[in-house]
Amino acid sequence: MFVHQAIAILDSGVGGLTVAKEVMRQLPREKIIYFGDTARAPYGPRSPEQVRLFTEQIVDFLIQFNPKMVVIACNTATAAALDFIAAKLTIPVIGVIHPGARAAISATKTGHVGVIGTVGTIRSGAYPAALIELSPYIQVVSEACPDLVPLVEQGQFDTEHTKEVVRRSLHSMRQNDIDCLILGCTHYPFLRGAIREVMGPGVKLISSAEETAREISTVLYQKGQLSKGEKTPVHQFFCSGDVKMFQTIAWEWLDEEIQLTPIVWHVRRAAGDAV
Repeated sequence: MFVHQAIAILDSGVGGLTVAKEVMRQLPREKIIYFGDTARAPYGPRSPEQVRLFTEQIVDFLIQFNPKMVVIACNTATAAALDFIAAKLTIPVIGVIHPGARAAISATKTGHVGVIGTVGTIRSGAYPAALIELSPYIQVVSEACPDLVPLVEQGQFDTEHTKEVVRRSLHSMRQNDIDCLILGCTHYPFLRGAIREVMGPGVKLISSAEETAREISTVLYQKGQLSKGEKTPVHQFFCSGDVKMFQTIAWEWLDEEIQLTPIVWHVRRAAGDAV
């Protein structure tokens, strides 16, 4: 039964599409059900309790589709809610922080690793904890970059304004002697070109998307739940905010049209939420 069920992926907005794209590439037979909470993005400035509540609401929505796995493709939500959601469900729940940390450990030659992320992710200390757990000799420098997610949610990937915001956001990180930089927010790979230009060729950029997709594949294989369907799956996408912007970004990033359903009730439930 599980082999025919979908993989549920959730994010605060469009950032998780970087994970969805990599799942589509590595596991083309797997159906994806994606939820982007664009009406309440960004999650970074919010409290851990609020992020946990939002994540729980989205998972409760996605569970109605009877997925075989939930992927929290948001670093802020992974830091705040992964253990909580995993304890609540009987199906596997995967986040993006540990896969990203493993990729950085594999990539670094000097043991000096940088991490950029939202205020919530950096404040949680989740990446340094994951990195040091894997290798106690790693030296980690972290920096919150709160101005980057809004650029991605607005579809501004390669404008002069974007490049200037990226330069300003990474000014302090550039002063550190690191050989790899973890893009600790799934939105940031959309800005990879601008980030690479600022950090230079000597710093390897680490996105957790590829490693997360590998972990999804490993877990499903071990459980005998990899899809064996012959037909190309029809993916489903939901968002709680601007449908047109989400479709435009998804089409550009995934290079295909998508089935997108706006979730108006989700916005109403969030109307009284404090920022």
